[in-house]
Amino acid sequence: MKTTMSDSEAHGKPIEELISAFQTHLEQGLTRQEAQSRLENNGFNELSERPQPGFFALLWDQFNNYLVIILVVAALVSFALDEYVDSIAIMFIVVLNAVVGVIQESKAEQALAALKRMAAPSVQIIRDGLQMTIPGREIVVGDILMLEAGNYVPADLRLVESVNLKIEEASLTGESMPVEKNAGVVLDKEIPLGDRKNTAFMGTLITYGRGRGLVTGTGMNTQIGLIAEMIQSFETEDTPLQKKLEHLGKVLGTACLAICALVFIYGLFRDTHLTAALNGGFMNYLETEKKDIIHLFMMAVSLAIAAVPEGLPAIVTICLALGMQRMIKHHALIRKLPAVETLGCATVICSDKTGTLTQNEMTVVQAWAGGKRLRIAGEGYDPNGQFFLGTESFTPHTDPDVALLLQGALVCNDAKLEEKCDEAGNGSWRIIGDPTEGALIVAAAKGGYQRAELEQSLPRLQEIPFDSDRKRMATIHRVDAANIKKLFSDIGSPPFIAFVKGAPDVILELCAEKLQSGKAVGLTQNMREEILRQNHDMASNALRVLAVACRPLQEIPDSVSPDSVEENLVFIGLLGMIDPPRPEVVEALKVARGAGLKCVMVTGDYKDTAEAIARDIGLLTPDGLVLTGPEIEKLSDGELATQVDRLDVCCRVSPQHKTRIVDALKACGHVVAMTGDGVNDAPALKRANIGIAMGVTGTDVAKQTADMVLTDDNFASIVAAIEQGRIIYSNIRKFVYFLLACNVGEILIIFSAMLVGLPIPLRPVQLLWLNLVSDGAPALALGLENGDPDIMNHPPRSPKESVINRDMAIGIGVVGVVDAVAILSVFYLALQRHPDQLMAAQTIAFVTLCSSELIRAFTARSEYHSVFSLGVFSNRWMVWAVSVSFLLVLMVVYIPFLRPFFDTVPLGVDDWLLMLPFFFASPLAMELLKVYFRKRMA
Repeated sequence: MKTTMSDSEAHGKPIEELISAFQTHLEQGLTRQEAQSRLENNGFNELSERPQPGFFALLWDQFNNYLVIILVVAALVSFALDEYVDSIAIMFIVVLNAVVGVIQESKAEQALAALKRMAAPSVQIIRDGLQMTIPGREIVVGDILMLEAGNYVPADLRLVESVNLKIEEASLTGESMPVEKNAGVVLDKEIPLGDRKNTAFMGTLITYGRGRGLVTGTGMNTQIGLIAEMIQSFETEDTPLQKKLEHLGKVLGTACLAICALVFIYGLFRDTHLTAALNGGFMNYLETEKKDIIHLFMMAVSLAIAAVPEGLPAIVTICLALGMQRMIKHHALIRKLPAVETLGCATVICSDKTGTLTQNEMTVVQAWAGGKRLRIAGEGYDPNGQFFLGTESFTPHTDPDVALLLQGALVCNDAKLEEKCDEAGNGSWRIIGDPTEGALIVAAAKGGYQRAELEQSLPRLQEIPFDSDRKRMATIHRVDAANIKKLFSDIGSPPFIAFVKGAPDVILELCAEKLQSGKAVGLTQNMREEILRQNHDMASNALRVLAVACRPLQEIPDSVSPDSVEENLVFIGLLGMIDPPRPEVVEALKVARGAGLKCVMVTGDYKDTAEAIARDIGLLTPDGLVLTGPEIEKLSDGELATQVDRLDVCCRVSPQHKTRIVDALKACGHVVAMTGDGVNDAPALKRANIGIAMGVTGTDVAKQTADMVLTDDNFASIVAAIEQGRIIYSNIRKFVYFLLACNVGEILIIFSAMLVGLPIPLRPVQLLWLNLVSDGAPALALGLENGDPDIMNHPPRSPKESVINRDMAIGIGVVGVVDAVAILSVFYLALQRHPDQLMAAQTIAFVTLCSSELIRAFTARSEYHSVFSLGVFSNRWMVWAVSVSFLLVLMVVYIPFLRPFFDTVPLGVDDWLLMLPFFFASPLAMELLKVYFRKRMA
């Protein structure tokens, strides 16, 4: 049977109507036959997933690249012409790049599998009037489920019964507090998920109480199923670097082919007099000049090798991988290599509030008792902290009013505080039970009160549990505590006392007296107004406020009930709590703003709370815009896009709202980084240019949907990751600059030599050795640079900015021309010195170009800063790379059995003296260019 009404409408329908619509029975449940029929028709209660690409599809993606295709063709041509060394070297680079890429891409998306694991493996249901246990995947629409604290909700439910039921929905709605649930009808059909008090959602956690529910949605027809479908509907986009390198590869490849064709044709005319050949018959010409044509064709292939930076794909991949390893040290785990650089060009961070900007730990920060307003310091659930009265330290147990406030909050409480140690012996504190009650325990511990000790002098005898109608909880204790006996000595030191805690306005109505300076005094109208004023003041600062009161008892009533206990109370005081901001967030936001980043809070929490937190941490700007989910619903996509640049805070939002916000920002040209930890964040994490999940508090769904996971859940780590992303992208630009300048120089050297009638200065295998070995290692060392010192003082680069901007293009051109002039000059001089030894002149040109490029690698460490300001030897990897590369150059010149492979001869001292001045031509040119660029920017 298919559902006869939308699951999203169930919260607005009476139970009787739902029972009829789903053809079930409240007490008997479904019959087993009907349940089996629905299971066969509708399928299991699990999430479907889109097929993942296979190995060969991933492999094809690696080779389906314009630059790589050119290299493969060059390798095949070289092999066909018996140039095996060139062919094998090129294919080695191509295969290496493909293997690394496949290894990364073969990590299939597991977000949907994580969503499945959130469902409880087995559930208690009612069928044929009997309570039974079945696997969660066999639940069908119309089943009646039993709900208990500690279990996950296995499907979307409409509650039919609830007893003190609280469900934690932070992973779905962003609400940090467990939500009180009841079985009543919610009349507003358009109410947000977080306000549907009569509904329980698949994958949320029951923290308190019990209940029963009618299954209204299973599998993909649940709220989590909707999120899973949204995740599947988004196609993965290429990152900015991927797009730019793809474009650069096409440009280089096309230019390379054009230049090769031009050189080949020019060579035919220059060396073999093609016109005469055509006059004498083309076939005869091919037969007689075959050897020269093959030589000329191989020279064109050599030029292709020189033109195409064959090391670039591998070095980019390796650099990103090394960057990923470095980012782990900054508590950022990269799941997808290209995401490293995407973070560096992010212009907006959309951050969830709960657990990201805040600690996701309710904390009492203010107290009021006996006319004193106290501030309570400390972090999270750590029981270490101080009380302050104004700016002065305050000791709670010295004040009878504050002491009783903390004692009452501690004993009228069902939560527990415990310390948990990891394998390394590092301790952390956690709360078992309701987070609000946990916050009260922590506040009492900061005041010096421990539950185990206090329960000995105030043992609990009776209790009246909290319920949402009364909005309070009461406990009755035997009084063995000396301070409490002293407080009420004027009425004969009562043997029993009742503590009541709850909503301040409700508690105040039940009070007849107020504790003042250790005495119970009559509660006047002025006192009532002062209590309400203090409550309003705390609430206006987004604090959740609880009141604590007591009643001394001479005896325990025969019938313990609210009417017999919760009257004629003595008002003690107020406690204000909040999910506090992370202490490092304020500074992290300042650094982010200094780097030109816009930060937007996107949360499911209430407007007052979100706005107060945003203002407290400095995220909300004076002209900043705060929008709620319902307000976003009323805006078209175009209208939302016109407002996102002013948007600072979005609250009461659903997953659909979050993706709309991301889309609106992207439509305005922003590169969006979305942080989050819950299931509700997964679609936006997927849709954003880079998704950032919390590693400690984050759900599996968020982690496996995200591009990056923060291993310490520290917002400051995001800023550090952004800095690393900028450094890595800058380093990629540096070695692209370095490699292309060298390649352009090689092209100009070969082409210019042909134009002026000189022999070719560099042999094909020498070009290959230069590109793959001499340039490769220093280029890789550039990828390990620490970055320019002012890299976080600049705004994010434009996503539309080319990898090769104007300054880089100028630099490539200048260095290429200087290289060509220097090498042709030294080559000409070498020909004069060794007139009958072309191989000696070519060796001198080869060694000069290699040495010049290795020295220039030091100056390539920054596009604008002098190598001397950075420290010539501050990058130890560069020192090693240049040293090893230079050693390899010497090996092919001086080791006898290698010389035939590289067409080299040993050089003498005079040759080195001839080359020495030319070593510094291009490095000096690059440093002078930096001076020009710095003066222009000043």
